[in-house]
Order: sequence, then structure tokens, then C-alpha cells
Amino acid sequence: MKELKDQYVLSGGKKLYCGCTTGSCSAAAAKAAALMLFLGEEISQVRLITPAEVSLTLGVEDVSRGEDFVRCAVKKNAGDDPDVTDGILIYAKLTKDSALSFGEVLIDGGVGVGRVTRAGLNQPIGGAAINSVPREMIKKEVQAVLEQSGFCGGAKVLIEVPEGEKLAEKTFNPRLGIEGGISILGTTGIVVPMSEEGFLGSVEAQINMQLAEGKSHILITPGNYGEDFARACPDIPLKESIHCSNFVGKTLDLAVSLGVKKITFAAHIGKFIKVAGNIMDTHSKNSDCRAELMAACAIEAGADLDVAKAILKTAVTEEAVQILKEAGLLQPAMALAVKRIHKNLCRRAQGVEIDVILFSSVEGKLAEVRN
Repeated sequence: MKELKDQYVLSGGKKLYCGCTTGSCSAAAAKAAALMLFLGEEISQVRLITPAEVSLTLGVEDVSRGEDFVRCAVKKNAGDDPDVTDGILIYAKLTKDSALSFGEVLIDGGVGVGRVTRAGLNQPIGGAAINSVPREMIKKEVQAVLEQSGFCGGAKVLIEVPEGEKLAEKTFNPRLGIEGGISILGTTGIVVPMSEEGFLGSVEAQINMQLAEGKSHILITPGNYGEDFARACPDIPLKESIHCSNFVGKTLDLAVSLGVKKITFAAHIGKFIKVAGNIMDTHSKNSDCRAELMAACAIEAGADLDVAKAILKTAVTEEAVQILKEAGLLQPAMALAVKRIHKNLCRRAQGVEIDVILFSSVEGKLAEVRN
């Protein structure tokens, strides 16, 4: 089993060590609280296996108890990633509830965990900003302890981050319509330092590996969401994707220089709408004109001023997608968007064949250009 202390990326000859996500910390704190509450164990450390199959051993801090609950914390370790949440305490309060069915686990956010106020995010409006994978991690760990204990009921889990509301001001949560705290995030459970040099070195190695296997047609996605969509899409034959993260242009340049003959890009509209504006590094620190580009495509598709203004007020692209759908303009606007994206990628690709598939988390496939 891989250990966190051994996980790193190389950047300029220097090792940058990985850390753990807020989701992993929440699941670890919940597991520790469950072990103390239901099994009566006294623990100072807790072990957790992440979705990436990396083992974490985390210290358990600030334990408090009541008749039917245990509350404890785990300290966030971001490794060498410049994360504003590094070093904070993430708490889980676990409460017995005999009224719940056997093994039932209810998860909510308390102090310092944001609340979703706008549509288009991972959780519904009004829900705690604890994303799907962390929720599954928490549920899995608590249910495993419940099964050992023989307790006939279930458990309520409250995740709290005392510093969360203040820290959220340094994140994009306020712009996304997440209020009152940070989000509990993570798809792999591990934070990998985002070194551009190290990241692109990894991309180059993956492209070379596929070329060595005789694959001249590769699938590129920004990350896990694009990869999951491609795997679930029956008309995308390629299932092994290379993640470009925000480095769309530089990943394309690498693929061209290494001799790739064809590239299929499968991407969420929220990431790739920027490419319609020829923005090839999509990190929000460099640009964020998603609403403007969505509005431009809407106007070109025949939207009136009210629709365009509504799109310009959106904080997340999924919200703009729903506005276009309600206006009956989703298909033509997305067809225009994907054509612009395809044109910009082809201009940079120097003759390499390009396919582009855009999707929405809510609406599925939105538009495509295939050769």
C-alpha cells in the first residue's frame, strides 16, 4: 500500500510532496469519532485509505464527548501545495441516532462549511458544500464501524471547520454562490502540488507511453470529470485519457511535437468555454470570462438582451446552460461554442486532426465537432 509520505512530484529537480484533501480529513475525523463512540476505542491516530489507494495516518486532536456523541478533529496537511486550508482543523461530530435505520448515515455541514445558494454545483441549493466523493468516503468509514458495533440504528455526522468562514474569503466560494465557509472537496483524497513543469513532464511521459503502444489517436480531458464522462459515453472509443488540467495549449503543443495524429478533447463546458475565446491556459488566476463568452454565443444564436444579461449575471456555467435551455437556445448556442473551440484548437494544432466534445454535468453531451 502506498503511503502519503512517499507521494511526490518532481519540479525543477525538487520533490514536491503531496497532501491530503479536506474530504480525506473529514472522513478520517468521522472514522475516529465513530471508533470512539461505537467501539469505545481510545485513539490518537487514525488510518484511512483514499480513493487513490494511498494510505493516510493522521493525528486525532481536540476530542470531546457527550452521552451520545463524540467530536474530534484532524489537521489538514496540504503537503507542498499552496493551499489556504493547510494546517486548519477539520472536525467531525458523530451522534448516535436509534431512530435511523441500521447503517444509515446522515451527513451535514456546520460552522465553517459553506452552503450552496446557486444551481449548477456538485450539491443542491441549500445543501452543505460537501462534495459527492467526500460524502461517500465519510459514509463508507462510518458504516464500517457501525457494522462492527452491532448498533441497531445509524449516525449523524456534522463536519465543522471553525476557521472556514474566514478562509472562504480567500477562495472562489463567494463568487460561486457558496456562503458561510469552505467546501469539502477531493476526488482522489490526495492533493498533488500543481507545478507546471512537473505536470507537463508527466503529460509528456503519458503521451510517449501511448505512442509507444501504437496509439496515434489520444483522448485529452481537463481532469476526472471529463474522464468519467468519456468512460460513460458509448460513442467515445478511447477510455484512457490524459489530463491537461488548465494547460490546454501546452498539452496540445506537446502532443503535436511528439507526433500524435489525432486528438479528441472531452471537456466540461465550464472549463472549455474559455477556449472559445482562444484562452489556452484556463486557470482562473489568468482569466475568467466564461459568462461573457457564453453570452456572446447566446447572442449569435439569437438571444435577446434579457437572456444575455441573465447569462452575464451567472457565477457558474451550469447556470448559464439552464438559462439557454429555458430560452430554447441551448443547442444552437453550444453548436456555435464548439465550432469556435474547434477552430482555435485546430489553428494551434498544425494539421493534427481534432475532435471536440462538450458536456454539462446536468444536461450531458451539449455539442461536438468530429472529423
